[in-house]
Amino acid sequence: MKKTTGTDRSVTRNWRPATRAVRGGTWRSEHGETSEALFLTSGYTYDDAQTVADRFAGDAQGMTYSRLQNPTVAMLEERIALMEGAQGCRAQASGMAAMTAALLCQLSAGDHCVAARAAFGSCRWLVDHLLPRFGIETTVIDSADDAAWEAAIRPNTKVFFFETPANPTLDIVDLAHVCGVAKAHGITTVVDNAFASPALQRPMEFGADVVAYSATKLMDGQGRVLAGAICGSEEWINETLLPFQRNTGPNIAPFNAWVVLKGLETLELRAHKQSENAVKLGEFLEPRVQKAGGHMLHPGLPSHPRHDLATKQMDATGPIFAFDVDTRERAFAILDALELVDISNNIGDARSLMCHPASTTHAGMEEDARTAMGVTEGLLRINVGLEDIADVTEDMDRALAVAGI
Repeated sequence: MKKTTGTDRSVTRNWRPATRAVRGGTWRSEHGETSEALFLTSGYTYDDAQTVADRFAGDAQGMTYSRLQNPTVAMLEERIALMEGAQGCRAQASGMAAMTAALLCQLSAGDHCVAARAAFGSCRWLVDHLLPRFGIETTVIDSADDAAWEAAIRPNTKVFFFETPANPTLDIVDLAHVCGVAKAHGITTVVDNAFASPALQRPMEFGADVVAYSATKLMDGQGRVLAGAICGSEEWINETLLPFQRNTGPNIAPFNAWVVLKGLETLELRAHKQSENAVKLGEFLEPRVQKAGGHMLHPGLPSHPRHDLATKQMDATGPIFAFDVDTRERAFAILDALELVDISNNIGDARSLMCHPASTTHAGMEEDARTAMGVTEGLLRINVGLEDIADVTEDMDRALAVAGI
């Protein structure tokens, strides 16, 4: 199997983003296949004993074991790194495998992590429960308070961890400011970029050190497989992340990697069209929601407190937003009245999906923590898909009317 121009940095560095998403990281076998090959193997054979010894010693290139390398997975890693503008990438079994590995590979007992208050429920569980269990101190702050980041720093602070946009409250973090504060203090920034993907936002352009993904979301984009990814410098990937991954094994399956490769080919088209649809739906919903006493959480609308920052950092503001309708009963009434939009806790899908975070994605959090984050009993989160936006709007119009909005 030979590498093609898809992995030749002297060629790919001149490619534009859409080209990298389709052709970056492509290897071809002697058969000359156009679509990436799927390698379903756990191990490899060698021509002689010295070859395998050299590979395990790091003195020769080549595969050794699929917990360390797999051709299909390697293609995915190279493509995501190209799209992100990163030196390296390691794919993971899921988004939460990526978040867990990105933190545990570099934090030890006695270290301190500063994290954003607004985050996916499982990410908050890592910060609130898992890290402290291993003697790692954590502080949760309002990520929109720029001064709070520096104020939370301690002598043992090693990591800043945050999402932007955040799940599900769509908080926007000032990437340049927070990453600048971190660099000034020798702190590593870990950014969860799942709500945007590299098609809409590339945190490393603003100084981020590590970018982590649930590739299950926009990268696959069609609700098919679980996948994750972590991007960083070559040194950080090889010296900090790889020893952890090699010995703990949160690896993605080759089939899942292949599916995500196919999703990346259309990522830019989907992400921008879904963002456009989300703004249209948000503009329709906002006056209805506000008239009923609720409020919108949509970075693509001028009403968002950090709308200008979102449009500065992002190429488009993404397919996901949230709105509050005051009570769980009213939120459930809207969900139950939907005919086109599905009730689902997934996001990034080509289909429009809606859920009630307080009873699903954030149900495992303590109630006071949910409330402090802004995940109220009336909050609904919607992923706007690729359907005709007029059909989605009509479905939402009817559902709101049923709920008395």
